[in-house]
Order: sequence, then structure tokens, then C-alpha cells
Amino acid sequence: MNAPEMNTQWRLAAFPQGEIQPGNFEWVCEPIPVVGGGQILVRNIYLSLDPTNRLWASGEETYLPPLKLGEVMRGITLGIVEDSQHPKFQPGDIVSGMLGWQRFAVSDGEGVARLPRAERLPLTTYLGVMGHVGLTAYFGLLEIGRPSPGETVLVSAAAGAVGSLVGQIARLIGCRSVGLAGSAEKCRWIVEDLGFDAAINYRREDIVESIGRHCPRGVDIYFDNVGGDTLDAAMGSMNRHGRIIVCGQISQYNQQKPHETFSHMRRFLVNRLRMQAFIISDFLPRAPEAYPVLLQWIKEQKLTYRFDIVQGLEEAPVALARMFAGGNTGKQLVQISAEPSGYLA
Repeated sequence: MNAPEMNTQWRLAAFPQGEIQPGNFEWVCEPIPVVGGGQILVRNIYLSLDPTNRLWASGEETYLPPLKLGEVMRGITLGIVEDSQHPKFQPGDIVSGMLGWQRFAVSDGEGVARLPRAERLPLTTYLGVMGHVGLTAYFGLLEIGRPSPGETVLVSAAAGAVGSLVGQIARLIGCRSVGLAGSAEKCRWIVEDLGFDAAINYRREDIVESIGRHCPRGVDIYFDNVGGDTLDAAMGSMNRHGRIIVCGQISQYNQQKPHETFSHMRRFLVNRLRMQAFIISDFLPRAPEAYPVLLQWIKEQKLTYRFDIVQGLEEAPVALARMFAGGNTGKQLVQISAEPSGYLA
């Protein structure tokens, strides 16, 4: 007789001090939870790894309540409903939500979205362009940045999930797009495959000099994914009434002593710059505005995207640390279990 299938999880074991490490998590194996009234059982297929995982693991209050030690690590997943006592969900439905670093999850359906099947898109698309990543790029650039054709858009972490889309969208609306990336291959990818006008290898080049060379008319919009010295360098190249979009600060999340000073604050004042941060949950009610546009760009092959997929939930902590070291290109996912055979959402 085969042993019954078990649920495997990563739970938060210790709050990170400095760089997040696999030792901050505990591997737990327990029986698959039982579905009660009004609940669904989801088998997670893909787990999204995002820089904000580091904030969620900090034990500090962010835009979500702090995660406590011993709790399942928070994370966005895509999965299939295996059992349901909920009127809005049926077994076989493909869903996405904040279901955590685990193979199986029970949910009351709150915050869980059933994915459409009509478009016949690969499942991973709904953790990329047609998910929180695409919405972040779309609303961050278009709503907060308010770009106009002919303006120059500078993007950090340009070979990452969000940055790679921001640069392409900027080009689609007639802007000059310049990206910062951490290797020669990433720079080649964003220029040759994604259509960026120029790329800067921040590990090999002087950022200030390179921004000046590739943005000879200055920077009108800076889409910031990293913070720190890169944000400071970009600020020094901003044009009058330039806009700085603060999406993330991945260079700072592991720092015990964060970046404290900026050398270009006088330029910020003189040029009347605007800097605004946002969280994608701010725009979730407006997602129906973005999805048809993003879908059309996908169909017209105007958006190129890449997934960096690690196999096995057990690899999630290592994959997260690798992402913070810049080891991924495109959207970082962990495949937890098999997709339904021949299935497209």
C-alpha cells in the first residue's frame, strides 16, 4: 500500500538579520488539510518569488500584517482546486492567490481569483504579464510616471520581472528606454530581444557616466526597483519636472544599515522632481483596465517575457537567495507540482 500523500511547507523559523538565508526557514511535513464548509483545497503548482518576500519575512509590519515565527511563509501561488465546499469554486478550477510556500492550501476563497480559460495562455503567464508583475509595470509606468512620447525612461533591474516589462511598455508608447542590468548577457537580452534602446552593466560600468552617455538629453522618468546608490545616481540625471517611480528597493532589503543620504537632493529641489512610491494592491481594483491591453500586446507579440523556473518547493529558500544575488533573468518561479496534462488556462 502506498503511503498517503503529505503536505510539505516552508515555515518562517527566524527573522533574517542581513541577507536572507535558507536557515531562516523550516521544512515541515504534515497531513493534507481537510476542507470544511465554504472552503477549497488547492494544490499549488507554481510559487512566485518576489523581492517583497524579504519584507514579509522581517517580522515588521508592512502593507500586510507581520508574519510570525512558525507561520507558513507568505507567497503568491497558482494552483488547481482539488476539493471544494465553496459555491464559487469547482474541482479543476485554476486559481491564484496568497496561498503560501506549501504544496497544499485550504482557503475560504478570500483573495483567491479563478483564472479564465478562454485565452489559452500558458499557466505561468498569470504569474507574469497577466498577473501582479504585469499590473505593476503597467500602472507604475503609465499611471504614476505619466510618460509622453519622446521622453527618456531609465529602468533599474531591467532584466527582472517588472523592469523587463517597463522598458518594453515605454518603447511601445514612443519613449526612449534605457535599462540597468547586472551582466553582459542580461544587457544583451534587454537590447537585442526586448528592444531597449541601450543597456548599462552596473557591475562593470560607472553608472553616472553611463547614464549621461546613454541618456544625452537627461532622464524624464526613472523606474526604481533597487534604491540606494543607483537611485542617487539616477536622481542626478533627472530633467526638470522628472518623475521617480519607487517600485522596490531590493538593494536595501538585506541591509542592516540602510542607505541614509542622497547627494543630489539640491537637484531634486531645483528641478522640481516628483518621487512617488506605490504597492500594486493600490491598483488591483483597476486591473480590468490593464488586462485587455496587456493581452493584446501579448497576442501581437509586442511583449517578450521570460521565466526562470526552479524545480521543487524544497529549493525555494535557495532560489530566493539567488534572486537577491541577481542570479535570475525574468520572473523567478518555483514549480511545486505538475500542471494538469495538456492544460492551458
